Amino acid sequence: MAASDFPQFPVRMSIVSVPAHLPVVRSAVERLCELMGFAEEDRGGIVLSVDEALTNVIKHAYHGDDDKPIEIVLRPTESAGQAALSIEVRDWGDVAEPAQIRSRDLEDVRPGGLGVHIMSSCMDEVTYTPAPDAGTVLTMLKRLNQRNG
Repeated sequence: MAASDFPQFPVRMSIVSVPAHLPVVRSAVERLCELMGFAEEDRGGIVLSVDEALTNVIKHAYHGDDDKPIEIVLRPTESAGQAALSIEVRDWGDVAEPAQIRSRDLEDVRPGGLGVHIMSSCMDEVTYTPAPDAGTVLTMLKRLNQRNG
C-alpha cells in the first residue's frame, strides 16, 4: 500500500500516566510508521519524539502522578502535498505555556532536559496549545519524505 493510499482514519489511544504504558504506545507508533512507509531512521525519530512527549507530560504536567489521563491520536494525513503523520498528545495537567517551553543549552551536558530539542529535531512541526478546559495539546507532524518510500 502506497503512503498516499493509506487510510486517513485516526488511531486513538487512552492511557494513564504510568511509565509502564510507554512501550505499548511506542510499539503502536512504530508499527503505524512502518505501515505508512517511513524510513527506519524517521520511524526511530518519531517514536523517540512521542516517548519524550509522554515522558514530559508525566514529569511536568502531572508531576509523576500515575493515575492521570493522556490521550494520543495518530492521524495519517497530508501536508504540503506529501503523506504525513500528525500526532496529538493531550493532557489535563499543568498548562505548558508555549513561550516557556524550550530545551536547555546543548552545551550543558547532563541527563534530561533534551526532550523539546529532540522533538524539534526529529519532527517537521511541533506546536503546543493550551487546552480550553485544562492542560495542553501537543501536536507534532512528520512528512513522509521522498527518500522514505
